[in-house]
Amino acid sequence: MELAERAGTSTRTLRYYETQGLVRPRRSANGYRIYDEAELRVVHEIRALLAVGFGLDDIRPFVACLRAGSSSGDVCPDSVAVLRRKLAEVDDYLDRLGGVRRQLHDQLARAIAHREETCLRTRKRAD
Repeated sequence: MELAERAGTSTRTLRYYETQGLVRPRRSANGYRIYDEAELRVVHEIRALLAVGFGLDDIRPFVACLRAGSSSGDVCPDSVAVLRRKLAEVDDYLDRLGGVRRQLHDQLARAIAHREETCLRTRKRAD
């Protein structure tokens, strides 16, 4: 399938996007799917958003924005709302990861101090 090759994906993936209502091919007289350049832009948008962690439901407003004639899928109000929500999720995740990092750092520091103290006591006994 030409669109799959041009978009760097598989025909199976395109069919999945189609079943999800994200990609809309036209049909030729003999029933073959026909994809225009707009669908290529949509597939590129879908793949780019999936690559940074968006789910298909999150992607719908971006696709709708492109279909509405916008030059980019992220300029419409619904897309901006999704971006804000996703950014807040990422910020929250980073905060939690920062807490985990601090906890691991403290635990490692205690383990090293304990090890050094144990080694020092062992040396003193040996002397």
